[in-house]
Amino acid sequence: MSADVHLIWKKSCDTCRKFKRQLDAWGVAYTEREMNASPLTAAELDALIGDRPVQPFLNSHNATYRALGLKDAPPDKARAVALITETNNLLRRPVLRVGDALIVGNDLAGAARLLGVTP
Repeated sequence: MSADVHLIWKKSCDTCRKFKRQLDAWGVAYTEREMNASPLTAAELDALIGDRPVQPFLNSHNATYRALGLKDAPPDKARAVALITETNNLLRRPVLRVGDALIVGNDLAGAARLLGVTP
């Protein structure tokens, strides 16, 4: 694969650990960033989201998401970036970036397609 592959994950997240293990089993070479050890900055989050809709990047299982009623009143990009910067658990994870393409959340089938591997 010619594109750079990057994984943003959280070591305390069971889903992230399983996703990471599957990438390893597929023999995928990637750079990784563990969210607690190296939190994303506002500028990095802004670049990651880019022109994409914000909602897929928000973790709907997070207490802040529910408390702020973000399902019914999704934030604009600037507010989402500020919220995720403040509460990194608000970022849906894992995030797999292959070139300019992203997989956000536990989508191993999508990751397999994007990476060109057989699940």
